[in-house]
Parts: sequence; C-alpha cells; structure tokens
Amino acid sequence: MNINFVKYQGTGNDFILVDNRNKEITLSAEQVAFLCDRHFGIGADGLMLLEPADGYDFRMVYYNADGNESTMCGNGGRCITAFAKRLGVIGSEADFIAIDGPHHATIEDGWVSLQMQDVSNIQAHDDHTILNTGSPHYVMPVKDAAGTDVFLEGRSIRNRQQFQPKGINVNFMEVTGQELHVRTYERGVENETLSCGTGVTAAAIASTRQATGSFNIPVHTPGGNLEISFTKDTATSAKEVVLKGPVKFVFEGSVVV
Repeated sequence: MNINFVKYQGTGNDFILVDNRNKEITLSAEQVAFLCDRHFGIGADGLMLLEPADGYDFRMVYYNADGNESTMCGNGGRCITAFAKRLGVIGSEADFIAIDGPHHATIEDGWVSLQMQDVSNIQAHDDHTILNTGSPHYVMPVKDAAGTDVFLEGRSIRNRQQFQPKGINVNFMEVTGQELHVRTYERGVENETLSCGTGVTAAAIASTRQATGSFNIPVHTPGGNLEISFTKDTATSAKEVVLKGPVKFVFEGSVVV
C-alpha cells in the first residue's frame, strides 16, 4: 500500500499526518511503528489520521510511535489543525473531535491555539502533582531541568506499579520567576520528546498549586516556547484551558507499507 503523508512539528514534537477522509487507509500497530521509526521509517513521535466526523470539521486519530492508538496529544492537535488548513478542510478555525472529546482551534501565521479539555481531580502531593490533561501526567518540580536525567528518572516513574498497566507521562518542571522550563518523558515513545503539549499544560496547571484565578504561563521546552492559559475556580480543577504555540510544515512524500 502506498501512502501519501505530510510531516509537521510543533516545538520539536514531530508527527506524520495522513489524509484519510476516504477511510481507505487502515494501519496495523506494526506499520505505524515502522513509519515512526527514525532509522528504518520516516521518523516521528507519533502518527495521525485525519478522518471525517459528523458534526465536526474532522476527526483526529492519534497513534504513539510504538504503534498503539493513544490518548490526546496537544501538539498533535495543533499540527493536525495546520494540516487541515493545508488540505482546505478549514479556514482559520477548526472544530474537531479527538479521543478525549471535542476541541476548538484557531490558526494564524503558523501559530495555533488549541482549546483543551477542562481538568478535574488535580492531585497535589508534597513532591509531585498528578492530573489528566487529555493524557495522564506526573509533574515533578526540580531545581535544574537541564541537568535532570529525564530518560532514567522518567522511565522509572512511568513504570511504577501504581501506574500500570498503561503507565504515565512524566514531566520535570523548573520554575524561573513567572516562567517554566519543562522536559517530558512520554510513554509510547518511551523516551524524552522535545516537547509535549499535554505535558506542558499539566506542568503549567500544577505550578499554580493551591492558587485560583486566571493564568497565562510561558513554558520553555527543549524544542521551543509555548503558552498555556487557564482559569482555576478551585485548587483541584481548571477550565478554559488553551495551549498556544508555533507549528511548522517539515516535508511531504509517499511511502510503501
């Protein structure tokens, strides 16, 4: 089977995108893993199919680099919005459906703002916070994000028995004034990624701890800069959550699987 694809990246979080509006493409986990492999395939943190959906501009179907369909990907949602615009599916706004529900997005000059789901049941512990921003995240404050061994420490936490069988994404967050520096170990990729949209969203919300009010927090990742805005009426929930940042087209091509 020959597949036409486009590759996008959002702050270094890179994805293979495929137009599947005709619903003719079905990929096995092995095929997805091959396409995402950085040595033998195209190379990406994940793969997305853009499919039709009644009542929405499109459906986002997301697969991790290991080939398994996964939970919501924030940077993926921003990239597929840019892809939909490239295809002529949308103009400057999109309403699409993903595995965690509906999303609204806007795009202007390569900058995509994505409405995320409301967050509830924020679990603040002494040395970490656990919350779900479309995907489950563990957020740990650190003094030096750049000096943290994200692979070893992240893998250890991700594989703790309490998070099995699916595991959890792990974020290391350094607070510098009003800004954050965040590095993320992603399950399904099983390594650090240059950026994680749901991860930086989780870190931004976790950084406010018991505070309430409206927030707009700049976040620096190894792949670039993002902004997260949200409102907290209580310490354990957040609403009006928006993930904002750049998206760039990388290349397009075709591949046989």
